[in-house]
Amino acid sequence: MTPRSLLLPVFDGVQSLDVTGPVEVFAGAGRHSGDPYEIRTASLGGGPVRTSSGLTLVPDCDLAAVDTPHTLLVPGGEGTRRPEPGLVDWLREHAGRAERIVSVCSGALLLAAAGLLDGRRATTHWALCDHLARTYPAVHVDPDPIFVRDGKVATSAGVTAGIDLALALVEEDHGRDTALAVARYLVVFLRRPGNQAQFSAQLAAQTARREPLREVQQWITEHPDGDLSVESLAERACLSPRHFARAFQAETGTSPGRYVERVRLEHARRLLEDTTDGVEQISRACGYGTPEAMRRAFVKALGTAPAEYRRRFHPATTP
Repeated sequence: MTPRSLLLPVFDGVQSLDVTGPVEVFAGAGRHSGDPYEIRTASLGGGPVRTSSGLTLVPDCDLAAVDTPHTLLVPGGEGTRRPEPGLVDWLREHAGRAERIVSVCSGALLLAAAGLLDGRRATTHWALCDHLARTYPAVHVDPDPIFVRDGKVATSAGVTAGIDLALALVEEDHGRDTALAVARYLVVFLRRPGNQAQFSAQLAAQTARREPLREVQQWITEHPDGDLSVESLAERACLSPRHFARAFQAETGTSPGRYVERVRLEHARRLLEDTTDGVEQISRACGYGTPEAMRRAFVKALGTAPAEYRRRFHPATTP
């Protein structure tokens, strides 16, 4: 086992982005740091596999011939629903020897089938979380985060979350500067922390059909510290407050007040995770006005105060 070896088992029906996204991150980190990862793909029998999008991948070798890698990264895709005979057996026999076991999207189903997630907290694509929980009750499924670390096992949500998790692992291996350089090169965010929800406020709500209401949704997102009262937002949409509130609820599936709460909470979480700004400064930037108002919002939604949230999810920014 070499410290920088990375193995990706591939199979018919694999999601190509689950493979190529993380591989680009790790390959880029190797180029930037001068300490490259030994990246290999392998299939049962060593033959080519056809991805869910129709692309053909030619693996480096046969799974039966590979040494135990430092990091085993199991991608997802339609092929995880009916895995090839022997793939789960291989994982059950060999995966536990790796220093890190990682899955992207529905790759968690393969890890669960091999018993590697028993007793662990894990996540997967939001559309599969219920299936994972029902099929494998020994797994503690958390449907919210984009990725979850539990000991040496890490699981991630949909395809782009695999990139986020790969960046987190690169930061662990090579430091923040390398991870940031890779993220900039790939034009992705560094860093979406694992606890970030799979759905942003904008995705959790429906997009309004009418242009004035869509513009209001965008305005709320861009101005969390503004006057976001129903009266002010209704004026922006050129509607009466009563008509605006009814139309917003009908077209987005949530009330204006609830949408504003989600946007402000999401913005505050991001600032606590990614900056060293004080709680008072963040409370003003997010429209709460006072630290106490922000604290009440956090306790109500997350069961924890802002300062504790920062200590838990981004201790490096804690004074």
